[in-house]
Amino acid sequence: MDLREYEQHKFAIAEVLRSASTAAPREQREWHEQAQELFARLADDRFNLVVVGRFNRGKTSLMNAIMGTDRLPTGILPLTSVITTISYGSKEQVVLNYGGRILSQEISIDALPRYITQEGNPANVQRIRKAEVQLPAEILRRGFHFVDTPGLGSAITENTRTTEEFLPEADAFLLVTSYESPLSDEEMRFFRVASSSARRIFIVLNKHDTVTPDERRTALAYVREQLAPIFDQQEPRIFSVSARDGIEAKRSKDSVRLDASGLPALESELVGFLLKEKSAEFMLRMCDRTAQLVQELGTPSDAKLTEEIGALTRQIAHDSRGVRARGEASEALPAELAILQRLRPCEVCAQIGQGVWDFLRRFQYELSIRHDEQQRFAERGGFCAFHTWQYESISSPLGTCTGFPPLLDRLAEQLRCRAQAALQDRALYEIEDLVPARHGCVLCAVQAKTEAEAISAIANRLSKDARSLHGLSAICLPHLAMVTEAIEDAGLIRKLNEREALILERVSEDMKRYALKRDAVRRSLLSDEETAAAHRALLLLAGHRNVNATSRITSASLSNSASPPSNRASADGSGASADALRQLLDAAPHDDGRNKACR
Repeated sequence: MDLREYEQHKFAIAEVLRSASTAAPREQREWHEQAQELFARLADDRFNLVVVGRFNRGKTSLMNAIMGTDRLPTGILPLTSVITTISYGSKEQVVLNYGGRILSQEISIDALPRYITQEGNPANVQRIRKAEVQLPAEILRRGFHFVDTPGLGSAITENTRTTEEFLPEADAFLLVTSYESPLSDEEMRFFRVASSSARRIFIVLNKHDTVTPDERRTALAYVREQLAPIFDQQEPRIFSVSARDGIEAKRSKDSVRLDASGLPALESELVGFLLKEKSAEFMLRMCDRTAQLVQELGTPSDAKLTEEIGALTRQIAHDSRGVRARGEASEALPAELAILQRLRPCEVCAQIGQGVWDFLRRFQYELSIRHDEQQRFAERGGFCAFHTWQYESISSPLGTCTGFPPLLDRLAEQLRCRAQAALQDRALYEIEDLVPARHGCVLCAVQAKTEAEAISAIANRLSKDARSLHGLSAICLPHLAMVTEAIEDAGLIRKLNEREALILERVSEDMKRYALKRDAVRRSLLSDEETAAAHRALLLLAGHRNVNATSRITSASLSNSASPPSNRASADGSGASADALRQLLDAAPHDDGRNKACR
């Protein structure tokens, strides 16, 4: 079981609870209150890793390395008595929580030292209770929650007191010392206090890049010797790490240097503890409580739900015995997933929308003032139904009233011809012929042409340089099919589809988190991605409503068009106008049935 699988188990428990809540009668208020409590426990679940150590041990550098970022400020001294938490956020920001009734305040990360250092906030005169740093780091998204405490051994008594008061909030401790002078008096005092808390302790000797292998062995032996009397046979595991090398290796994707930094071993141990020792117990307890609630329900559906929660319990117990030793942060996640919150929607849809908009903006003006354009518009039968309303959204009533009368007059004439011919057996068919069709709609032609050019441009870009895949937008499924069809390289097609699968899975997770936090009445915990997940999912499935809401002319029909290259609209629609597409439309098939009754 890894962090993602753990989260999927949590979603599965929430789904059983949701189904049971739907079946439970509303008058069973006590039952619903218990279900609400379980939803809240699932939504609030996170792993508090409290990081402690003296100043200049590299605490912040180590957290940066684990998260794969360099955004937390390092080298600031000395810290004032402010707890700094690091949790997931859709964007980088810091929320300052004050004591008393002062409202919270949002600041940039760069401004953080002005509020948490002794120089910027001496003796915490600003009464800041906690600084919540929010970063878009994958390991934080999966439930890790770092707590950076004021340095041990500070000359400021309040700092040490603040750190010790926060210890009960910890799920585990990460004490960071270094090879320069391992285990100071203050750090030994911390071990004596923390050893009685029954919480897991991880020890890191940082900066092992500054010493020789022999010096490392000597320092590690010394630390073990000092800790033995305190922990007896249960002494914590000690990790030799270079946070500096670790973060640089992650940046350069140098797996050899990353392994040598010692960071993957630490991350693997942290994840293993979270999943095997803490979270598995929590999940099994949640399964047991959910099963009890289902049994109390007493409805026809409780047998099926009981079976589901029983199967889930067995699966969690099995997975917890096979925890995979890998940390999400050290995984070679695709670059586009690490920055998904900044991925723009389908660029093909965007290009089509812009092309149609640019054309329509000019065409509606020409239609309102040019008689010849009005006549051609009438002869083509106007817009299709969908694009008629797109036209209405941009045109004024005056523009419609000057541009559309020739069309209405022509349709009236054709209807009158049909009425006089009295072709009753074909009457319905003939009237349907008058409804504007896509093959005669100038905006459908603009849309199809721009779409074909956008698909071709993406396929060419990816074929020339597969690395450009990382800069690709979140392509919607309709356009993904077209891009895939335009690419000949099977390996590139595989990468493209694997990337899309990962994006879909990630958005699905955000949707499940949104549903869980809403069921738990924990809206304050929602990230921007979770709030937007429903809309993003629909965009991925169907594309933009103004693009894929109508049938499109196929690219093949456009490729056979007699329109010369000099008259074709540019990919961004900047060259589109009524005249530029006239030949394209004239080459498209026209329905001669419109005038049959009048011949």
